[in-house]
Amino acid sequence: MQIYALGLDDFCEEEYSLIGIHTALEDYRLAYLLNKNLNIRLSKSPKDLEFESNQKKGSFSIFNFSSKKYDFEWFLIANSFKKENQTEPNELLLTTETKTYLIPEKKKVDFFIKISGEVKYEFVLNTVNKIKNIDQVITSYSIDKNTLKSKDFLIF
Repeated sequence: MQIYALGLDDFCEEEYSLIGIHTALEDYRLAYLLNKNLNIRLSKSPKDLEFESNQKKGSFSIFNFSSKKYDFEWFLIANSFKKENQTEPNELLLTTETKTYLIPEKKKVDFFIKISGEVKYEFVLNTVNKIKNIDQVITSYSIDKNTLKSKDFLIF
């Protein structure tokens, strides 16, 4: 008699596809253009994605859309958080800026699109091509989530 064992990872792995976007646009402007070009309805989430790592705090904006037609959930997530640090009040008014990344190994990516659910690869490629056709987007591409060390930050 054969015995099969399931590991805990078999139950915890969320199925999603990931797209990286390079652009100089603000999050709300990118969400508007994605809505227009992809025929979706991303809206600002009431809460940002907040986390603390290595004594660094970050708050990353999230826009989301649930597609009842395809049973997908879309998320537009900022990859960076900028915080201005001011010096002591007695000193000169100098500010420094610290930047925290959601996925540090992808520092050049400005935004991620996470499509939760079982999505066909052709659908992802079609979406990437539509995003590339937006004038203000430099480039976009599919990202293999298994190559990311920090992929746990994308589970929310």
